[in-house]
Amino acid sequence: MLALRSAVVKTPRFYAIRPLSQTLFRSNIAVMSTISDAVKKDHRELEQYYNEVINNANNHDHMQRYGNQFTWELARHSVGEELVVYPAMEKHLGAEGKEMAEGDRKEHHHVKELLKVFQGMSSTDPNYITKLKELWVPLSEHIKEEESRDLPTLEDKLQSAQGESEALSTSFGRTKAFVPTRSHPSAGEHPPFETVMGLLTAPIDHIADIFRKFPDKTISPTRSTK
Repeated sequence: MLALRSAVVKTPRFYAIRPLSQTLFRSNIAVMSTISDAVKKDHRELEQYYNEVINNANNHDHMQRYGNQFTWELARHSVGEELVVYPAMEKHLGAEGKEMAEGDRKEHHHVKELLKVFQGMSSTDPNYITKLKELWVPLSEHIKEEESRDLPTLEDKLQSAQGESEALSTSFGRTKAFVPTRSHPSAGEHPPFETVMGLLTAPIDHIADIFRKFPDKTISPTRSTK
């Protein structure tokens, strides 16, 4: 039998060795996912991280780790949507898409302002959970709106363009690897200004992430592989 080669997959705490065949299999799944699949996957992870903080109020270390993970994921997710998903809505849905995208950008800006406050807090702060809950109210409504209206409308239009949804999903994942991992509301929500600001702030965020606590065995906080 031919020996399986191995691929190195980085986590926050160590380099784990996985068989190359397993890595390729997972990569193929990611490539085949639609843009809706990719966005919803992020949404479910955000819900998970939120609940990990809320349900562990007596464990400050656990709260800090998952609070950092929540911030990391939400910051990347938001900019990824603004650079990939919303321009696609404007391109494929015309006036309706532009209206939806602008509404989503305004909601993002509000959430970013709340995230900027939360990300600077320590889990030992008595208002830590309160601020996260305050942030979650508009974010959860935004998630519901995207999943019930925006994404189905976009996917319906993309059916006529074979492979377009999958290509957007791939672009979305790659974009998240190079964007800021903290909230920067002043960067705005429109490219190209947001793109330029992101290129300037992302390296600083990525370096600072090295010194932050994250949950064990999670995706590297310095570079996305999703």
